Amino acid sequence: MGMDFSTLRTLISRYCVGEENWVDSRTVYIGQKEPPPGTEAFIQQRFPDNRITSSKYTFWNFIPKNMFEQFRRVANFYFLIIFLVQLIIDTPTSPITSGLPLFFVITVTAIKQGYEDWLRHKADNSVNQCPVHVVQHGKVVRKQSRKLRVGDVVLVKEDESFPCDLILLSSSRDDGTCFVTTASLDGESSHKTYYAVQDTKAYNTEQEIDSIHATIECEQPQPDLYKFVGRINFYMDSEPVARPLGSENLLLRGATLKNTEFIYAVAIYTGMETKMALNYQSKSQKRSAVEKSMNAYLVVYLCILISKAIVNTVMKYVWQADPNRDEPWYNERTETERQRHIVIRAFTDFLAFMVLFNYIIPVSMYVTVEMQKFLGSYFIMWDDEMFDEELGERAMVNTSDLNEELGQVEYVFTDKTGTLTENNMEFIECCVDGHVYVPHVICNGQVMPGAASMDMIDTSPGPDAREHEELFFRALCLCHTVQVKEEETVDGIKHGIHQGKSTSFYISSSPDEVALVEGMKRLGFTYLRLKDSHMEILNREDEIERFELLEVLTFDSVRRRMSVIVRSSSGRLYLFCKGADSAIFPRVISGKVDQIKARVEHNAVEGLRTLCVAYRPLSQEQYQEVCQLLNGAKLALQDRDKRLAEAYDLIEKDLILLGATAVEDRLQEKAADTIESLHKAGMKVWVLTGDKMETAAATCYASKLFHRNTQILELTTKRTEEQSLHDVLFDLSRTVLRQHGGMTRDTFSGLSGDCTDYGLIIDGATLSAVLRPSHEDSNSGNYKEIFLEICRNCSAVLCCRMAPLQKAQIVKLIKASKEHPITLAIGDGANDVSMILEAHVGIGIMGKEGRQAARNSDYAIPKFKHLKKMLLVHGHYYYIRISELVQYFFYKNVCFIFPQFLYQFFCGFSQQPLYDTAYLTLYNISFTSLPILLYSLIEQHINMDILKKDPSLYRDIAKNSLLRWPIFIYWTLLGVYDAIVMFFGAYFLFDNTTFTSNGQLMTTNTQMMFGNWTFGTLVFTVLVFTVTFKLALDTHYWTWINHFVIWGSLIFFVVFSLLWGGIIWPFLNYQRMYYVFMQMLSSGPAWLSIILLIAASLLPDVVKKVIWRALWPTTTERIQNADKLYKGHLSEFTPLASLHAPSKAGHHRRGSGTQRNAPNPRRSEAFTKKIMFTRWQKTPDYCTFTPLLRFADGTRHTKQGSGYNGAGPETSV
Repeated sequence: MGMDFSTLRTLISRYCVGEENWVDSRTVYIGQKEPPPGTEAFIQQRFPDNRITSSKYTFWNFIPKNMFEQFRRVANFYFLIIFLVQLIIDTPTSPITSGLPLFFVITVTAIKQGYEDWLRHKADNSVNQCPVHVVQHGKVVRKQSRKLRVGDVVLVKEDESFPCDLILLSSSRDDGTCFVTTASLDGESSHKTYYAVQDTKAYNTEQEIDSIHATIECEQPQPDLYKFVGRINFYMDSEPVARPLGSENLLLRGATLKNTEFIYAVAIYTGMETKMALNYQSKSQKRSAVEKSMNAYLVVYLCILISKAIVNTVMKYVWQADPNRDEPWYNERTETERQRHIVIRAFTDFLAFMVLFNYIIPVSMYVTVEMQKFLGSYFIMWDDEMFDEELGERAMVNTSDLNEELGQVEYVFTDKTGTLTENNMEFIECCVDGHVYVPHVICNGQVMPGAASMDMIDTSPGPDAREHEELFFRALCLCHTVQVKEEETVDGIKHGIHQGKSTSFYISSSPDEVALVEGMKRLGFTYLRLKDSHMEILNREDEIERFELLEVLTFDSVRRRMSVIVRSSSGRLYLFCKGADSAIFPRVISGKVDQIKARVEHNAVEGLRTLCVAYRPLSQEQYQEVCQLLNGAKLALQDRDKRLAEAYDLIEKDLILLGATAVEDRLQEKAADTIESLHKAGMKVWVLTGDKMETAAATCYASKLFHRNTQILELTTKRTEEQSLHDVLFDLSRTVLRQHGGMTRDTFSGLSGDCTDYGLIIDGATLSAVLRPSHEDSNSGNYKEIFLEICRNCSAVLCCRMAPLQKAQIVKLIKASKEHPITLAIGDGANDVSMILEAHVGIGIMGKEGRQAARNSDYAIPKFKHLKKMLLVHGHYYYIRISELVQYFFYKNVCFIFPQFLYQFFCGFSQQPLYDTAYLTLYNISFTSLPILLYSLIEQHINMDILKKDPSLYRDIAKNSLLRWPIFIYWTLLGVYDAIVMFFGAYFLFDNTTFTSNGQLMTTNTQMMFGNWTFGTLVFTVLVFTVTFKLALDTHYWTWINHFVIWGSLIFFVVFSLLWGGIIWPFLNYQRMYYVFMQMLSSGPAWLSIILLIAASLLPDVVKKVIWRALWPTTTERIQNADKLYKGHLSEFTPLASLHAPSKAGHHRRGSGTQRNAPNPRRSEAFTKKIMFTRWQKTPDYCTFTPLLRFADGTRHTKQGSGYNGAGPETSV
């Protein structure tokens, strides 16, 4: 053809789809004005409107789209096929029996999803219809937000949110700055400063703004919140003037204007192209381990169903091979049907049997599980113990699909700052040239009271030392992005700089900076304000010093430092730089490095956050060079960040070290207790933080992640510099495996003192090397495996200096390891979102860093301490409940359908149903569904206080233990046994004609009256009562609601059967159940058989439970027995460790106190709580409690033990 297809495609996309699809930058015409003629070709690009869409469906596509999504579920699709088969071929049961339950399930789910989407539509509309102020033709016009277009100039007032992504043109402040909070975007609630374009910052009226003639060239929208590259071209009388635009000029949708009366800004990205919309990370659907088990069981039951259908089809043709047993005459098969090919007949029969037995697959289980999860999630939200009064917040559930996964967690990954700690910074000390300054202790060279143990400083320092000291204080007063806010009440608390005078307070994007500026104020140097590009500070002599702020080299996480260039009133130029020690020390050429480094390390070990401060005097020539470097980098449209980084690198060098600071971030309340509980529950806790190693390690000791006897293994850059990564990994591997003899730590109890506790510390750089080893190294392939092996054998792991993406990589690495453990990630900031989304369960903390983590998580809690109850209580209960629900559903459906299978052997394989259509349809929908739903919502097998007091009970349900194959097989066999008892019990009753006679009817008459529907009804009655009683036997926590639902559902069944068979219903073509139920109940033997068959069905399960509890009780069962004995008050005074099952090694803990010669207490004697506590507080080891355990478990031994108030035989535990 001659023309290249790619060229054609480019042309089509260029002219048909719109230019933004092929250019990598966009041109925005401010105020929709065209540029003057001759500048460039005017091509108006097409941009989307400002409409935000978070909804999934529309009015028109809801039904087809929702149906498609629902029928992608295997169970729903299977039932649809069965329903269609019933419609197409002649099947033994009515299509209603499959169609009605399926319709019910589909409708309920569609209503739920439709309602959720309607809420999303409502939220979208409220956002899209909110009014915005737009400048048009020199006037302010109100518009709906959705009608905003790219290029419109918008007026935003204080405390309003930005309607789209804007470039700041001017502000009510003289210096052209405005303050913004971005909590809804990146989670940081602190104030950030943004800058207006220099040429327009003086334009303060609508007419002036309307006179601007300019275009903006910028990159196409991308999701990175912190990156923006563009330039603005002003068309004056002469040549157009270009000015750079960066992220400091870009106001993002969703952020809020603060501390600024109003601003004018131009829209550059609208609607779904705003950075906020591009950051709507579509959450991947997380599926719980229970759901995976359910699907596996479903496949097994599908195989059972197909095999049943095949067996019956084969048997039918074997049975009919005898000419005497061909099709019964009453079936009235036509000749054409008899002449059909045997394969077609056999296939039709196979489908008919599939339809007959299809109820073994419980379609209603899915809707019950959905309802259980949805309703169950409210218990977390209603929990008053998880309400935080300080924040006024409750726990939130963002997805209810993972409730039971909270009971299966094996690894907990937690952030440090704001999660384990309060993110509430307090200035502790600073060190200048080796001298330590503590606020209000050593100040102005004077020693204050309480300073006895502090390093003293010379009260009359030399001129050099004095100059350095003041330079250090000035550096901290100038090198920051803190703003001063005039007097205002925030959250009901007045903030003020001067004590007693509520004049103003500090706000900043970093709590560390506020702590440092406030610390300097306490040491005599007060930062006052930034006015007209001049920073003002009040020195010790109460004189105001003014410094002109020339450049700010902003902080970033790669450089880990920030700098300012200032000119003093005397004309001297300084570069002040502050940052992490690792970022400052390599750039220092003079100063007392050793003393300051020693102090920094000392403070880091104490758990304090440290920063170093340095400076460099600049000459005028050097400053001119710096300006050229920075301007060149700022104007670049391509690789601007890279060029700026290179420029910063050249500027921040040859520094003179001044000193260091130390700031404390306090540990959250009960953080240590929570971590200790998680350890006892068998979970591994990993701390993932961006902090430096020493600070993070100190926090880990404080929070009891590491104990004093924990042997710390280091896998850090410092160590890999000394020897190769390969050698370090193999050394650590040998260390841990030598101790554990090749067994992983999982084989040991977390409380066992027999093995050394190992703690691993790894940093971000080394982790990168482990995950992405060099290709030259032949041994690099198995680094990841060795690293995992080391981690498995460590009780705790600390990962420091982590980038957000590395946090997610760590979680992914553990998720993908061979055990496939269940992981949980918990954090409070935007930097934790990636790991929260990666883990099986993500928990956000509603902290000081905004709500980004809480919004992206599956669950949100106010404080870290609430994690304990969430996992140990709620997670435990949810897992127990849903595992019983799943097993019970499969069990009751086996009981339901297996008699139908057996019945075919007695009806010539004619596909005759055993039960009536109404019973087939309502069995799973109403007769047996409510009791199990209620059980799965309120069952408490163990008292809540006991679960909190004894975290090790969590181990009883670990690794999906209640849904393992042996337990599933036990439930299935129990269902088969019950079905055989019901069917053959009823069969032999019918077979014995004299037994069935009620004394009034003749034998032959009785046989006639007790026909196949009576037989089926008898079996069905026994079935409904048996499965309901089985659930009643499994229930530990009885309330009036349980009684009402369990006995109420049995009464409903009886009443329904009486009405269904007692009335001639006009809408039925035939009424085969008429008077059947009453006839059956009028027979005394039928009553007796019902009672006997129910008892015979339940007996094996009861016997098995009794024997198992007596001989091999689990810890849970021991505590249940003991709690019954103490009528639910066990948690008040029993040492739960004494109730644990003996360890296999035989070295369980026993009491070690002295015996007292007094008679043994009797069971009936009352024990006071006070005595109990006194008795047990003598030794940290829990002792055996004699009277309690003698009745919990009947065995005795003569070992001397410390019993309560007496000697004598004691229970072995």
